[in-house]
Amino acid sequence: MYDTNKEAPLSPSRSITLYLLLALFIALVGFHAHAELNQRADGPPTEPGHQEGDGREERSFIDRQLDQLIGTKESAHEGGFIMFPTLAYAPETRWDFGLNTLYIYFANDRVTNRLSELNVYTYYTQNHQYGLWADHTIYSDRNEWFFYGKSRFQYFPMNYYGVGLDTSPEVKAVIDSDVISVRERILKRVEGSLYLGAELDFRSMQNLVYRPKAKGVDHHLPFGIEGGTQVGLGLGLIYDSCHNAMNVRDGVLAEVGFLSYLDALSDYPMTTGLFDSRFFYPVTSTQVIALQLQGEFTFGAVPFTQLPTLGGASVMRGYYTGRYRDKRALATQVEYRFLPFVPGSRWGGAVFASLGSVSPDWELRRVLWAVGAGPRILLFPQKDIFSRLDVAFTEEGSGVYFYIGEAF
Repeated sequence: MYDTNKEAPLSPSRSITLYLLLALFIALVGFHAHAELNQRADGPPTEPGHQEGDGREERSFIDRQLDQLIGTKESAHEGGFIMFPTLAYAPETRWDFGLNTLYIYFANDRVTNRLSELNVYTYYTQNHQYGLWADHTIYSDRNEWFFYGKSRFQYFPMNYYGVGLDTSPEVKAVIDSDVISVRERILKRVEGSLYLGAELDFRSMQNLVYRPKAKGVDHHLPFGIEGGTQVGLGLGLIYDSCHNAMNVRDGVLAEVGFLSYLDALSDYPMTTGLFDSRFFYPVTSTQVIALQLQGEFTFGAVPFTQLPTLGGASVMRGYYTGRYRDKRALATQVEYRFLPFVPGSRWGGAVFASLGSVSPDWELRRVLWAVGAGPRILLFPQKDIFSRLDVAFTEEGSGVYFYIGEAF
């Protein structure tokens, strides 16, 4: 029988994760320092007569990084390697301190190819969560192949409210877990911006500990609390005419996917179908209407960790991530963005509204809502990236979010 009151062990996997994060951090810093040294070695020779103290000293490492990130000399279309600290806030984490490493390039250095991005993000939160995210969007030469993936390695305790629409807003339990997830898409261009190919989803949930908020109560433990490993294989179709993933001003991004988790490869045999459609319409040179419609539908023996959810910093802002979960989920949102308010300014803003629901079947029993607004500030002009502060309101309360990049 599962012991709901046991203490979370200091597992070997959790210790290994910490060491891997530290090793990655050291490797990234070393790689960046090596690139800096090569740049200096290959740069122009020192001007004759240059002496320290004459007002022309070499600029510091920090100054060069700031120039690369928020300066005005670098082209927005040039590739390169940048590293910068991040600060974020969400109800799930409170303050989040991280280090972001981004490498962007064009295949074969051809600007006619789509921009490829590799992003590694390490973080530690005020709620003692930590992890490593590794995302990539890679296009081959002539954009014939598209490799799109996201990986997560993290220890991330989360609030659990139960399954369905009738759950109480009071936290039912806190669930600890060590999570490894890898989602990869290998797609071949069919025509224009349309790609078709294979999808792989690997998930490992280990060392799950269920911590009920009310002691002495006989709680009904969620299905899948024992943890396990899931391997899903399937097909995906993506249409992508967007250019700046962190601030899309014009274009369409639509994905349809199907994954099967076979009994021979997974602890919980199940299938998943999903779609995510995003439309971006420029109203003026600085104003954009952004629309999103997404759904996820699961069938079979679905563990609670893979049930579709609502809430978080992207969809249905204002609700805690996983506040509502069930076998079916559907959500839509619209956002009007001023980026910026006045051309040439760094300040902007956005207003947004969301609708969504979850269900054990195809019946739509009740629709949840969320609305909000918040300011934007242009952090990286050459990359057209804003930082956002969103305040969202729901029928149950409110939530505050501070992030770099738009919600979708």
